[in-house]
Amino acid sequence: MAKEPKSSRSRLVHIVDEVPALDDFEGPLVMVQVLDGFLDAGNASVRAARHLVDSAVSAPVVATFDVDAFHDYRARRPPVTFARDHYEDYETPRLVVRLLKDAGGTPYLLLSGPEPDNRWEAFARAVREVVERFQVDTVISLGSVPMAVPHTRPLTITHHANDPHLVTVESPWQGELRVPSSAQVLVEIRLGEWGHDALGFVAHIPHYLAQLDYPAAAITLLEQVEYAGRLTIDMADLHAEAQRRDEEIASYLEQNEEVGEVVKALERQYDSFTRAEESGANLLAPNQPLPTGEELGREFERFLAGLEDDGHDGDD
Repeated sequence: MAKEPKSSRSRLVHIVDEVPALDDFEGPLVMVQVLDGFLDAGNASVRAARHLVDSAVSAPVVATFDVDAFHDYRARRPPVTFARDHYEDYETPRLVVRLLKDAGGTPYLLLSGPEPDNRWEAFARAVREVVERFQVDTVISLGSVPMAVPHTRPLTITHHANDPHLVTVESPWQGELRVPSSAQVLVEIRLGEWGHDALGFVAHIPHYLAQLDYPAAAITLLEQVEYAGRLTIDMADLHAEAQRRDEEIASYLEQNEEVGEVVKALERQYDSFTRAEESGANLLAPNQPLPTGEELGREFERFLAGLEDDGHDGDD
């Protein structure tokens, strides 16, 4: 793999000169992109990225972005420990690219860290340097958003790409939506303009679980990575974690009928939408109104409080 002259690289990203593990690799190279801070309801994408790193035998850093150029420290203050009479263990924000291998030994890259607060165009150009230096074939972005859907139905995904040929599932969205952007979105757009393939997946998280870790969504996102990136990922630990979370939710709903009724209302609405889509009828099914925002907010605040106070540690 050819090396670029150091003088041609920007100062916003430092790329390792020698990566022996990629020297003889001839297959398509995938880079997964997970930026923490915006598109991460249920901590789904960040949990997926952490699983990829934790399950890897090694995860060497092959590129480091100048986080000082992108991070707003006053908006997102890094944690530090105060130990009796001094500070220690300052947690430096890191925006890096790691080299990982899947369960079958296939190498791929993972770009992860806090989403840049500023200089998105410069960040996109820095990502381009990484893509072209390592001859990345496809960039796969992960994200998750809260939706009015019940956790008792199959978790749905929105597919997107900068080339329509990369989208293998028909989009359920009709027309256009104006939504807030993100650094990941801009990277996908710019890479397309520069001739590089980029696609992504956004999981739809039940909005009453958006503030909790929802590992089932991380599993769904990683399954999409497996398919799109032709990778094999061991998710046994995540499946066990997801089962525990589902049991906690089910137990809570059994003890709280009012919250259970709200979930049942979402189930009825979800099923009506599904039947209408299958029949081609109007999606606004009669006599199946969604609960009001006030009702949802009141019940789900109680729901979250009940889960958080149910004797589990802070990580849950």
